[in-house]
Amino acid sequence: MLKQTLLKATEAAAAVMKEYFDKAFIVSNKEGINNLVTEVDHKSEEVIFSIIKKDFPDHFILSEESGEIVQDSEYKWIIDPIDGTVNYANGIPICCVSIGIEKSGVMELGAVYNPFINEFFFAQRGYGATLNDKKISVSDKSDLLQSCLVTGFPYTYLDAPNGPLDVFEKFIRKGIPVRRLGSAAIDLCWVAAGRFDGFYEHKLNAWDSAAGFLMVEEAGGKVTDYNGYYYSPYQPHLLATNGKIHDAMLHVINGGNL
Repeated sequence: MLKQTLLKATEAAAAVMKEYFDKAFIVSNKEGINNLVTEVDHKSEEVIFSIIKKDFPDHFILSEESGEIVQDSEYKWIIDPIDGTVNYANGIPICCVSIGIEKSGVMELGAVYNPFINEFFFAQRGYGATLNDKKISVSDKSDLLQSCLVTGFPYTYLDAPNGPLDVFEKFIRKGIPVRRLGSAAIDLCWVAAGRFDGFYEHKLNAWDSAAGFLMVEEAGGKVTDYNGYYYSPYQPHLLATNGKIHDAMLHVINGGNL
């Protein structure tokens, strides 16, 4: 039933996204520059909450817009009602619903759905990852110089040593294509599907990566923090790769040269 509720909540939230896309809606700014939230984020979140609370009223919820709804439960739903809100607010269809489910601190299920290109990614620990019910796997490239990467940029500490701009410059000066889509959940899913060979970002929240990092792992990839340790969505730094270029990317991210 847990999987069915997850799928139902994800699909319902995506339907809200589609209903309001390219229409007039209220957009406001949270703390910091270009940290947008729309009324559609809240409507999407409300739909997700109603479905979860109907089936699992005692489950813990962590969501981007409402924060924590604390319950004494081994299950935690980690929700981004619209990942890629800036894209959505500007009519750019690179955005999605992202929901991960933890059990006793371990991510067990994840769903990421972009309804505008009809891509529904799903992962269950130990059972692999799928795109529209077809199994996916990471790429097999082993040469970082021949890889295609994706990243995101925070709006703070851009100029820190080994920060987002330093690392980005190292890659692009070697001719490595580095894309910036504006949705970490989609970035991770596209690594899982073998479209990108690696994704790194210096500052993420749990709702950005909870479902996506499980997708990469279940597709045969590797996800760590910037020290190479096992990834936790409750710390900011993430590196997700096909596994074969992971060490080389860590070397660059931590100040090394290509």
